[in-house]
Amino acid sequence: MTDLTIGEVAERTGLSVHALRFYEREGLLVGPVRRTAGGRRRYALLDVQWLEICVRLRESDMPLADLRRFAELVRQGPGNEAERLRLLDAHQPRVNERIRELEECRSLIAWKASVYADHLARGEAGGLWDPTADRQPSSSSS
Repeated sequence: MTDLTIGEVAERTGLSVHALRFYEREGLLVGPVRRTAGGRRRYALLDVQWLEICVRLRESDMPLADLRRFAELVRQGPGNEAERLRLLDAHQPRVNERIRELEECRSLIAWKASVYADHLARGEAGGLWDPTADRQPSSSSS
């Protein structure tokens, strides 16, 4: 799986070709992207593995500056692992908060789905969120 084209890496990582070029320009890769004699990008397995980490860190809302710093530290090699760990440790609470927020969203959706299911099962779904109804919404019907 070495020597992949930019299109193949995009397919494997879920990043667009444009995003891959952006990652390269922003210094988010751990090594220089090799080029063919014709100037086409060629990626190694290590590049793909690193990009998969980057994708997960960005999906978890790691700030671009932190990801850039993390990549810079990895490029520097051994000896700065404590600083890498500090970056990850600083990011962890943000991820935990996002998970908490998403769990609240999931709970609300589950509750609302049960309200609709209950009304539909009783054949009383006609007035749910009816903007033409002239009544005060109750917590069980909204």
